[in-house]
Amino acid sequence: MPLPPAPTKRAALLSADLLNTPASTPLPKAPAKTVRAQTAKKPAVLLDLPASRMASPDTHPVISAEKTSASSVDIRKNSPEKVIATLPKPAHRPKKTRPSGQTKLFVLDTNVLMHDPMCLFRFEEHDIFLPMIVLEELDGHKKGMTEVARNARQTSRSLDALAGTHGADIGKGLKLDTTGHREAGGCLFFQTRVLDYTLPTSLPQGKADNQILGVVEALRKEYAPREVVLVSKDINMRVKARALGLATDDYQNDKVLEDGDLLYAGSLALPNDFWTRQSKTIESWQQGIHTFYRITGPIVSGLLINQFVFFESPGEPSLYARVTEIQGKTAVLKTLKDYTHLKNSIWGVTMRNREQNFAMNLLMDPEVDFVTLAGTAGTGKTLMALASGLTQVLDDRRYTEIIMTRATVSVGEDIGFLPGTEEEKMGPWMGALDDNLEVLGKADGGSGEWGRAATNELIRSRIKVKSMNFMRGRTFLNKYVIIDEAQNLTPKQMKTLITRAGPGTKIVCMGNLAQIDTPYLTEGSSGMTFAVDRFKGWPHGGHITLARGERSRLADFASEVL
Repeated sequence: MPLPPAPTKRAALLSADLLNTPASTPLPKAPAKTVRAQTAKKPAVLLDLPASRMASPDTHPVISAEKTSASSVDIRKNSPEKVIATLPKPAHRPKKTRPSGQTKLFVLDTNVLMHDPMCLFRFEEHDIFLPMIVLEELDGHKKGMTEVARNARQTSRSLDALAGTHGADIGKGLKLDTTGHREAGGCLFFQTRVLDYTLPTSLPQGKADNQILGVVEALRKEYAPREVVLVSKDINMRVKARALGLATDDYQNDKVLEDGDLLYAGSLALPNDFWTRQSKTIESWQQGIHTFYRITGPIVSGLLINQFVFFESPGEPSLYARVTEIQGKTAVLKTLKDYTHLKNSIWGVTMRNREQNFAMNLLMDPEVDFVTLAGTAGTGKTLMALASGLTQVLDDRRYTEIIMTRATVSVGEDIGFLPGTEEEKMGPWMGALDDNLEVLGKADGGSGEWGRAATNELIRSRIKVKSMNFMRGRTFLNKYVIIDEAQNLTPKQMKTLITRAGPGTKIVCMGNLAQIDTPYLTEGSSGMTFAVDRFKGWPHGGHITLARGERSRLADFASEVL
């Protein structure tokens, strides 16, 4: 039976004649309604009414139909005056809710734009204001091949794209979401007129920083009580702003973590009652030299793929395993190969503690393409990476060669230009490589002097030292890539290096977040922190934080007290 025509008046009744009328003529369209017909495969027919007609069943008719077949409609009559039917509720579609409070006006300093050219689109629903002196400073920094110059040019292109969109009006503000950045809901304002402000006479009026402070002061008075905030990476600038009573803040979007202690460690200690809780539900099976355990319970929600778990308790057998599978409320643990035993030594090197054993299991696993190792000085990061690399290149022939690189950031004053080829220039930066190769070369003690010399020559032929400056556009095929001192890399540099990996390539990043030498980088904004946080839980990536130094008692004590 076809649907009857819609009522033409508010609270109109449908007569019996209209209900029984055959569908000989097309139904008239009601301008105030939207009728959505569904095919026989869909279970319901929805009739959407305007909000004014959905108030109450006592005053307005609420029409709804539940489709039980392709041609039958269930209409129930509640009383002689009202036709009421039940309609299944449409599926709830959650929408993004924005804060109901008043939006802020952020005044950006030049160093923020040169630090992150995408910062214009990181302020969500808030508005952004750029003083004219900021554009002048951007223009002065756009020349050159440095990272700062590239960021200045990228910022200028973003501003040009915003100003060039159809219907853009600088006087009313440029919508930040017009260039495809939907997360930015505010507007961009430029300083188009002279603002009236007064600053203390102790601040020179011609300095750019003081002019920006004056703009913030004028905007605060003009837009009161709306909050106007200065965003700057310059600490002295923020101190002066606070001294003048202006609201200011650092640019925080580049920080992956606020606290370095919250960094993913890669390992987790199981509770003391783990076996008693899991005794009834645990499943185990053997596959080769490994034992697998399927566990359930609340602990599963806190686990990640390739995370290591361990159980150590006096009088009970220890467990060292890696999470290989998580499905719902169950997880599968796989026991590890014991590289602390002499029979499982790698290139003559045996692991000395639990975390080193975890790291070597990641380094020797061909299914893990990306490994990050964090730890203080002397924890064995470089030695383990080189030993596993040489074993897989020379013995297993899994990779063709080892490529080693690092960030060329000096601890003190630069000693100037270095002579020679690319590899010779990188030689002074690769002292750690030479030291560890000396240790690995002495591991084979029975081959004599000639044998050791031949081994060293073979090792050197399979290790290439490359500079990071020439990595753009390269693709590494079946290579074992070691990135040393990765804590000195920015997130952009880290992305550049990791995306060089081709088929069959493994990348190992090592670093100590307590020894960052790059200016403007912190533990929270380092590229290594960025990589660890983004790759955690990926089935082909793993991370471990090495806890105990094995270099010497002097180095261990210095790491703790200095």
